[in-house]
Amino acid sequence: MTRPPVLVIAGPTAVGKSSLAHRVAQRVGAEIVSADSRQVYRDLDIGTAKPSAAERAQVPYHLLDRLDLGVRVTAGGFLEWVIDAITDIHSRGRPVVVAGGSTMYVDGIVHGMPDAPPVSRAVEAELLAAAATPDGAADLFRELEAADPEAAATLDPTKTHRLVRWVGVLRETGRRPSEHWSERQGAVPSRLVVLDRPREELYSRIEARVDQMMAAGLLDEAARLAQRGAEARQTLEATIGYRELLPVLDGERRLAEGVRLIKRNTRRYAKRQLTWYRRYEGALWLPAATTDAAELLDRLSDWPWDGAPSGGHARRAAWPPLPSPGR
Repeated sequence: MTRPPVLVIAGPTAVGKSSLAHRVAQRVGAEIVSADSRQVYRDLDIGTAKPSAAERAQVPYHLLDRLDLGVRVTAGGFLEWVIDAITDIHSRGRPVVVAGGSTMYVDGIVHGMPDAPPVSRAVEAELLAAAATPDGAADLFRELEAADPEAAATLDPTKTHRLVRWVGVLRETGRRPSEHWSERQGAVPSRLVVLDRPREELYSRIEARVDQMMAAGLLDEAARLAQRGAEARQTLEATIGYRELLPVLDGERRLAEGVRLIKRNTRRYAKRQLTWYRRYEGALWLPAATTDAAELLDRLSDWPWDGAPSGGHARRAAWPPLPSPGR
């Protein structure tokens, strides 16, 4: 039997994709797979806008709270978790909604993971040490940008481990990382919807959400997690919303400046996300402000679910196994 596609609802941060994914899941009896690289960590709650306990009671969520702070997962490893979750959900005859999320994870779901060779531990350690110096990450980004502007244009320079991975591939193989993008494995049959808003409206929502997070106790959450040691701080330093507050906790930055930087960096991240999603030729772009669950399902005539109210189920109950994602 033919496996129907999963529905991937993506877009820039704060656009409203998580809320829409939740409403769609309620309407068709779906389960949600999170494609967020930060929500996968336990205790990163306020700063990652995780679903509330009430929302999780209404709809089953997958791939939340999977890792302790300081533990890393590769994009290939995450894709394996995604495939396992989708296979499990489909085995019970229920539709899948992917709430994205991190661009690289969404890309792995939609297009599969590039079949790039692993980077040796020695080179990885050397590059991580270089990236930890004051100008190290910027220097590595410039090295990548000079050799492979296509890869650099889609990279979030603040994500050190991905930067290290790509520069490592470049140094060890002599090939541009983007050359591996045509050699992919493990794509999940999917239907990609990208939500958008006018830029000023999106930025206003970002700033309001940051203010709400601060009011909800983000500074206290960051302080509590920072006390867990160097490995936990590595995760915080790689996460917008927490890394800007660490100097505040260390007495090196005023709180108002930390909040300003969270808003600025989140706006920049949203802009990079939009640039990334414009690469997807088959995506359905919809205005977030005027798209509700019923309208979205009406637009997706090729998404084979019955559109039943909460408690509904898929039209088909069993499908062949998904492809292996490879590494």
